[in-house]
Amino acid sequence: MEYQLLKKPELGKKIEFKNDKISIPDNPIIPFIEGDGIGPDIWKATKSVIDSAVKKAYSGEKSIEWFKIHAGLSALKKYGNDDILPEDTLKAIKEFKVAIKGPLTTPVGKFDYVCLECSKEQDGINGKRPEKCIKCGSKFITPRFRSLNVGLRQKLDLYACVRPVRWYQGVPTPVKAPEKLDVIIFRENTEDVYAGIEFQKDSEDAIKLIEFLKNNLKKDIRRDSGIGIKPISVTCTKRLIRKAIDYAIQKNKPSVTLVHKGNIMKFTEGAFRDWGYELAISEYREEIITEQELWDEHNGKMPQGKILIKDRIADQTFQQVLLRPEEYSVFATPNLNGDYLSDACAAQVGGLGLAPGANIGDEMALFEATHGTAPKYTGMDMVNPSSLILSGVMMLQHLGWNEAADLIELALEKTISNKTVTYDLERQMKGATKLKTSEFGEKIIENM
Repeated sequence: MEYQLLKKPELGKKIEFKNDKISIPDNPIIPFIEGDGIGPDIWKATKSVIDSAVKKAYSGEKSIEWFKIHAGLSALKKYGNDDILPEDTLKAIKEFKVAIKGPLTTPVGKFDYVCLECSKEQDGINGKRPEKCIKCGSKFITPRFRSLNVGLRQKLDLYACVRPVRWYQGVPTPVKAPEKLDVIIFRENTEDVYAGIEFQKDSEDAIKLIEFLKNNLKKDIRRDSGIGIKPISVTCTKRLIRKAIDYAIQKNKPSVTLVHKGNIMKFTEGAFRDWGYELAISEYREEIITEQELWDEHNGKMPQGKILIKDRIADQTFQQVLLRPEEYSVFATPNLNGDYLSDACAAQVGGLGLAPGANIGDEMALFEATHGTAPKYTGMDMVNPSSLILSGVMMLQHLGWNEAADLIELALEKTISNKTVTYDLERQMKGATKLKTSEFGEKIIENM
C-alpha cells in the first residue's frame, strides 16, 4: 500500500486474517497515534510499559514494530490544509489491522474554529480563519469538526466500542465494595446519536420537517424545536450483540444483558432488545437461555454451562450497577446508553483515568484512552496514563499475548497499592507518593 507522507517500518510483519481468524506474527507492525494535549506524555509512558512487558514475557522472542501515524494536531502539522484525519492514517489501520491511539480533540461548542494546541474554540474574524489562537497564540487553527474519534470509528466501520470496567486494588473509590463490579460493555459505535441527523431550530429544513410530520403523519412538534433523528438498524444491532455473545462464550461469562429504553422508544430501543433476543435464539440456541425461559422452564435455577440472555431498561441499569453489580457481566447497548453506562461504571472504580477502551470491527481494532485531551496539562508530565496503558493490555490480549498483558495488570495494581501514583490519585490517598507520568510508567516496569 502506498502512502503520501508516511514511511512504513523496515522491520516487522503484517497482522493478517486467514479463514476469518487473526494471524499474529512475532514482530507485528502496529500503527499508533500519540494524540492531542496530554497524548504524547501518556503515550511515551504506555509505549515503554508495553515494550518492557513484551520483552520480559517472551525473552526477546516477540516484539512490536511501532508505526507512527497522525490525526488531530500532529496531522495538521504534517499534512496541513485542515487535514486532521489523513487518508494515510486510514490506510495504515486498514493495512495493519490493529492500532492504538491517545485522546484527540473533540469540539463541543458552536464556534466556527478550534485550536488543536489548547482546544480553545473561537469565531472567525470578518468571516475568515483567525491567524492565531486568541488563548495560546498557536497557528494551528482548524475549522470546526464533529469528532475525530467518531470519524475513525465510522470510516473504518469499528462498530463495537468495548469497555471493560473493574477495580484495581488500592484505587480510591466512592463505593463501599468496588470489587463487586467487573463488567465489559459492548456499545454500538456507528448508529444512534453517532449517526444522528440534526436540524437547527428555525432553520428551513427544520420547519419543513415539522410541517411534513404534522401534515402527513399527524405528529405535532413545537415549531421552535431543534429536530434530531437517530437510526438503529437490525444489521448493526445484530452484529454488535453477536460480538458480545461471542465474547461471553470465549471468556466463560455468565450473562449478557441488553440495555435499552424500549418502554418509551419501541421501534428503535425496543427493537434493539427484540433483535438481540432473536439473534441469541437463532444463532446460539445451544449456548444460551433467556431470562423468561429460566423462570418458565427452570424455576429460576440456571442450567449448567448456559449463558443467560436478559434485558434491562437503561435507567434501571444505572441503579442495578450500584446496588447489585455482581449480577452483571457483559452488557450490549445502543450508542448513547453505552456511553453513559461505561462512564458511570468507571466512576465506581476510580474514574476515566483508569478506564480502557477499544473500537473493534470484523477485522480491524483500534485501542484508545477513553478520556479527553486535558490541554491545560499538555507537556507537564503529570497526568495518569493508566487508561491508555490498560488499553494496551486489551491490545495485547487481542493479539493473544496474555502473558505480557498479565504482567502489566499485576504491576499496575502493585504500583497503585504501594501508593506510588500520579497526582489525581495521590490527592485522594493518605501517605501516597506523587509521581510524574513518566515516573509512574517506570514504576510499573520496575514492579513487573
